Amino acid sequence: MIKITADSTCDLSPEILAELDITLAPLYINAGEDSFRDGVDITPADVFRHVETKKTMCSTSAVNIFDYETLFGKFSPECGAVIHLCISMGFSTCYQNAVTAAAGFPNVYPIDTRNLSSGSGTLVMDAALMARDGVSAEEICRKLEEDIPKVDCSFVIDRMDYLHKGGRCSGMEALGAKLLSIKPCIEVFDGAMRVGKKYFGKFDKCLEQYVGERLADKDAIDPKRVFITHPMCSEETVEAVRAAIARHMAFDEVIETKAGCTVSSHCGPSTLGIIFKRL
Repeated sequence: MIKITADSTCDLSPEILAELDITLAPLYINAGEDSFRDGVDITPADVFRHVETKKTMCSTSAVNIFDYETLFGKFSPECGAVIHLCISMGFSTCYQNAVTAAAGFPNVYPIDTRNLSSGSGTLVMDAALMARDGVSAEEICRKLEEDIPKVDCSFVIDRMDYLHKGGRCSGMEALGAKLLSIKPCIEVFDGAMRVGKKYFGKFDKCLEQYVGERLADKDAIDPKRVFITHPMCSEETVEAVRAAIARHMAFDEVIETKAGCTVSSHCGPSTLGIIFKRL
């Protein structure tokens, strides 16, 4: 049996994790002097509540080597292999810590997904489905490395106050974005984040334009799966995005999932992205 594990930042739903027998290693969310395990002791709603009441941002810390050793030690003896998928080392030291921990086990294979959130999550799902189908550990790792550059992961941010409070944009940029109704698209590129197109206007209208542009080259997109990922967007916003996706392309699966504490603490509650793979 091959066991698939992943960092909590893959943002897969509890239902998917249970169905595919995926076990997560939680990152740490630091709120003031307190530290919590992502998705275990703290939720995005807790993060937003802390920011609103304490007026200070939460920060994140990597899974440490001991936690990885504990996780790998649980599954390595009883499995033919353990494949662990990490958040991009461009965002965190999780991958480096996982590699150090894995050195003590002969059958543990850490993978740097070069991504985050559902960008990692779609690879985690692929790995779990291949493991369930009896694909060898070597072939799973080879296929994942082949697919990592194909993942298209981006988010549109409605409010820039979280980016400003976290030191990722200036006060003038945040104020200008608010006055001009600028909604930046944040893209994952080569394992790091960059600002893509800047949309103007109401959030839902910007999302409709964003979906059309991301899916414009539909012949080059894998139709198997697309994620709609967000922390706390309204049901109306999500359904509008779902309808926009359907107008542009027919996917086999359209999966709505909630962004975890890592994305939430950096981007705020009104953030939404569609994530898929290119061919």
